[in-house]
Amino acid sequence: MYQYEFTSKSLKELRKLDRKIQFRIIEKLDYICNSPTPLFYADHLTDSSLGEYRIRIGDYRVVFDIENDTLIILKVRHRRDIYR
Repeated sequence: MYQYEFTSKSLKELRKLDRKIQFRIIEKLDYICNSPTPLFYADHLTDSSLGEYRIRIGDYRVVFDIENDTLIILKVRHRRDIYR
């Protein structure tokens, strides 16, 4: 079973979002971390300077790295802004 934790920057980004969107993102991360293969839901990024993987949650993207059994959430942004 995997866990997830936010960096201080990504936590600030999450808190700026609407409550419904925050809940949806947290709910999806819980679902993914409780699955046997969480990388099944993720796409590998070609530009590793942002992070290794991304997950699409509605109009938002969550960029993360994996260390041991922990997803380190690096960015939480709207899909039009995340790669800028």
